[in-house]
Amino acid sequence: MKIKYGHTNIITKDWKKLADFYQTVFDCVPIPPQRDQKGSWLDKGTGVKNAHIQGMHLLLPGYGENGPTLEIYQYSETLNSEKSIPNKQGFGHIAFQLDDINEVLELALKNGASKIGVLSEHYVENVGLLKFIYIADPDGNIIELQNWS
Repeated sequence: MKIKYGHTNIITKDWKKLADFYQTVFDCVPIPPQRDQKGSWLDKGTGVKNAHIQGMHLLLPGYGENGPTLEIYQYSETLNSEKSIPNKQGFGHIAFQLDDINEVLELALKNGASKIGVLSEHYVENVGLLKFIYIADPDGNIIELQNWS
């Protein structure tokens, strides 16, 4: 059996705005075509009645043309949910490894992100020095900015 990671999905109320954030801050690259999907096949697979989704896949940096993607979709009806917090059960965060955390942090904040924590560092024996901070994208999804040395 062959297993290969494919993508991570984020649901938003404005897919173009959130996709632009990930392109601008993390150099994610759009993978056409834009999606505009609906039908009984989608209702059946998602379990959402009258599902209609729009969005796009963004190629994540660092893995070449066939790397995993970030799928940013918006349903025609998107439900509000409580704010994401780091220690909530379930999906926690996505992480980006960076050469310069401060540069990307500043760019992210200028593009609608917010800080959750403060820049921290810790030496992990037999691994190296970890520097990291948790931030939230404009929709509140948690992102870890990290650097190992």
